[in-house]
Amino acid sequence: MNKRVLLIIPAYNEAANIVGLVHEIQAKAPQVDYLIVNDGSTDNTKSVCENNQINAVHLPCNLGIGGAVQTGYLYAYRRQYDIAVQLDGDGQHDPAYISELIQPIIDQKADFVIGSRFIEGCGFQSSNFRRLGIRWLNGILKRITGLNITDATSGFRAGNRSVMSIFSDYYPKDYPEPESIADLYRYHQKIVEIPVIMRERKSGVSSIRLLKPIYYMIKVTFAILISRLKKHTIKEDIQR
Repeated sequence: MNKRVLLIIPAYNEAANIVGLVHEIQAKAPQVDYLIVNDGSTDNTKSVCENNQINAVHLPCNLGIGGAVQTGYLYAYRRQYDIAVQLDGDGQHDPAYISELIQPIIDQKADFVIGSRFIEGCGFQSSNFRRLGIRWLNGILKRITGLNITDATSGFRAGNRSVMSIFSDYYPKDYPEPESIADLYRYHQKIVEIPVIMRERKSGVSSIRLLKPIYYMIKVTFAILISRLKKHTIKEDIQR
């Protein structure tokens, strides 16, 4: 593979997972680079990265998932990577699927690829309530874009330089995955899904707890609907 690939790994209080995840990446995807984006963690994520010589940037405060991921896209775009892959820091995403995730981009069949846990229905499928919310968001995206997305909230995604350019300029802040799909659709990016098997997080606590899933659905629904009102301006400097 002659493409330069960067894994963007947002991490907030993931000290218990980082070393194991990096070792797994090195074993399963040694051909790619990685970047831990330490999003102002309050645990010892920073010292774990430094003590183990893990490639990382350490944000001075917590920006949230959107800010952390956008930091990674800026890093990838400015350092001339060809493909950027988002990979969660909690161990849910298996690096063994990275080659499959980026192949449609290498083949120029897609600008953006989403790893979906629901195409084949194997592995960790999340809670019943969250699956209901995901189906709701899939339906909203279908009505707005016509895309048949099965896993709108998946954080296991890959994009080419065109996508990097767009996300470097703007990336949604809170729970950004579904809204970012709608944004890419407005820029005429080719979006596809591939089947992957996801795992339960190895340790730590999800940021979406208690009543947050309800807030999540309401907020993201309005964000996607409002995205239709944004002016559609194709950026001239997008590099494919």
